[in-house]
Amino acid sequence: MACKRPSILSARVLVRVSVPGLRTGRTFASSAPRFAASNANRIYTSVRNPDEFANLLLLSASTRRPLITLWSASWCPSCQAVKPILEELVGKEGVGEEQGGVGYAEVEVDAATIGDLPITYRINSMPTLLAFDRQEAQFETRVTAVDKMKNREFLRQWIVGEAKRRGQGGGGGAGILGKWFG
Repeated sequence: MACKRPSILSARVLVRVSVPGLRTGRTFASSAPRFAASNANRIYTSVRNPDEFANLLLLSASTRRPLITLWSASWCPSCQAVKPILEELVGKEGVGEEQGGVGYAEVEVDAATIGDLPITYRINSMPTLLAFDRQEAQFETRVTAVDKMKNREFLRQWIVGEAKRRGQGGGGGAGILGKWFG
């Protein structure tokens, strides 16, 4: 029994893996090939547990695409005001795509399963914008001022600055050793 060719169904590729002499096969799904090499920004679903966040960090590092995170809570009105602005800039306007693109995810701090993730990344106010590059939090460029986050031009420049990293790091806050060896 030969392997079947991939078939594109919406935005997924289904591949049937068959082994001669074996009656069953297993189907794997992945992104369609047209997205693999593009610089298009990616907006991910909200993060509600540490495992989801770890997966996004690995994906970001493997694609050399910085991950922009908005740390928010459902009860925070400022968070609800900033979220649509970010989604529009990253999703609809494609800010940062010329520099290689970014990933974007909201991290729901008030999710019951989030654990101590906010403590790990020193999140002490909401909303907080924190970028990650090479799985490192870029503390030097973290934004906690709500007035800056509501300023579209400031956000545009911030996103472009983070997109330019492309796996170069540089704002991890690791001190002088991070700048020499990071």
